[in-house]
Amino acid sequence: MIIILHADATNEQKVAVIAEVERQGYRPHPIFGEHLTVVAVVGKHPGALREYFESLDGVDRVVLIDQPYKLVARAERPHLRFTVGRDTVVGGDKLTVIAGPCSVESEEQMTACAEAAKASGAAMLRGGAFKPRTSPYAFMGLGEEGLRIMAAAREATGLPIISEVMDPRQVELCARYLDMLQVGARNMQNFSLLSEVGKAGVPVMLKRGMAATIEDLLNAAEYIAAQGEERILLCERGIRTYETATRNTLDINAVPVLHRQTHLPLCVDPSHAVGVRELVGPVACAAAAAGADALMIEIHPDPATAKSDGAQALTFDMFEKLMRRLDRIPRYDYTDEHVG
Repeated sequence: MIIILHADATNEQKVAVIAEVERQGYRPHPIFGEHLTVVAVVGKHPGALREYFESLDGVDRVVLIDQPYKLVARAERPHLRFTVGRDTVVGGDKLTVIAGPCSVESEEQMTACAEAAKASGAAMLRGGAFKPRTSPYAFMGLGEEGLRIMAAAREATGLPIISEVMDPRQVELCARYLDMLQVGARNMQNFSLLSEVGKAGVPVMLKRGMAATIEDLLNAAEYIAAQGEERILLCERGIRTYETATRNTLDINAVPVLHRQTHLPLCVDPSHAVGVRELVGPVACAAAAAGADALMIEIHPDPATAKSDGAQALTFDMFEKLMRRLDRIPRYDYTDEHVG
């Protein structure tokens, strides 16, 4: 159930509504938007008190939610925007571009990627310190040393950093270094991991599993939100289909569908979706035009020597040209009349 307050509700009325939800034995999850405040009410059968909550001072209306995911359902909530690091906004009016190599390989490589990302206008820096690989003999990252290298690149450029956490035992370590935790596609339904990252106090990017439905993704996000972390960036990165021309099949439909079903912002990862360097740019532009809030793009100073996913990494020159092109693409405007 969602309690929607009047736009002119006072702070005292907001506090009183939240306190009354708690007094009635439910868990309130307030979201303070730029123009609207809503309170998600979690517990058994809150709908029985719908009329009572509607009678409270400052309340405009109450909306019941019939989806299994309650905290991440759209339910008339304002589109979520939040800050990563000092001042990087996710879910705002401007497309947020996250760039960097698949794997952190060395300080020199990471510094070069950070400087190139910053110079071309990227807002965040990515890099894999812990890498899930299909083969147990492949390069699996530098671990904590990779996190230290990323932190040094952040200090040099000011870009907030994101990296994947693979195991609940890694969450505390990663949260000490990172501005955003990434849960990868292979771990989307690792429910123990989802619960731990939800407690870490750090924003989370949640990638869609390669065979997961949109409802699966939203239920996975609910695990994170249920632990108190609602700063969640969903990520569409392609799903597994019968097509073999590309690494995966980008589900561009997920962009408008998710904008209808959740208030959470959405990122698209064209690099993993197609797996082919020359195709990343067109797919990135399509995702931006469809209304994605963010893009995650892999870059490398010398893709031919990359220790992982070199075939999909853009050169610095390609990335710079793509960023100029993205600046010219208008993003689809998801207002209530478009998505309702």
